[in-house]
Amino acid sequence: MEFSSDPVVEVNDATIYQESQAVLNSISFKIQKGEFVYLVGRTGSGKSSLLKTLYSDLALREGTADVAGFNIKDVKSKDVPYLRRKIGIIFQDFQLFPDRTVTENLVFVMKATGWKDKSKMKTRLAEVLMRVGLGAAADKQPHQLSGGEQQRVVIARALINEPVILIADEPTGNLDPEVSDGIFNLFLEINRSGTAVLMATHNHHFINDYPQRILKCEDGKLLDSEKEEFELSGHY
Repeated sequence: MEFSSDPVVEVNDATIYQESQAVLNSISFKIQKGEFVYLVGRTGSGKSSLLKTLYSDLALREGTADVAGFNIKDVKSKDVPYLRRKIGIIFQDFQLFPDRTVTENLVFVMKATGWKDKSKMKTRLAEVLMRVGLGAAADKQPHQLSGGEQQRVVIARALINEPVILIADEPTGNLDPEVSDGIFNLFLEINRSGTAVLMATHNHHFINDYPQRILKCEDGKLLDSEKEEFELSGHY
């Protein structure tokens, strides 16, 4: 297998739009393989729009972006599922099917991303559930799980295709502090095994206790802690 040293995310001179309004102007940054990066900024500063652009939920109109080997500017809709196999996406609000078991939720994603071999699917399911500490939850429905357990299912779902990067939008936003710590530690563990993580968060505690590189959306710009110093005080 050829090892590539290319960044998993490379954005150049991109302007990020939310409907017709530009929320981030002419931004450029890279995320390397295995890197852990926080994305911070006030509500409405463009964090979610940036993440949605990276996984091709919003169109990139200006500039270029390469994510997991895909050119986001020119990606065709038929290729978006292939892009999404390379990235794991984790939402704040879980987005699980409430009427399906944990296994059925994960199988749905597997089928949608091209898995066909039943025995391989079964093996991979068991692996990702064990990885997130939910080996015994396969036959439960989401309402039978706590919020923290549901978020672990979402992380398991994101790990199915062994992504090169996890993109997480406020993954602990709806969880209480103790549960949040457990989820955050799971992200750190996944990152230590070589998966890059880009996490939007408002949680000062994570940023203070587990310092990593920070990208901050502010006044239409994207500030990078690797290149400049900036204040993190106030709401973000």
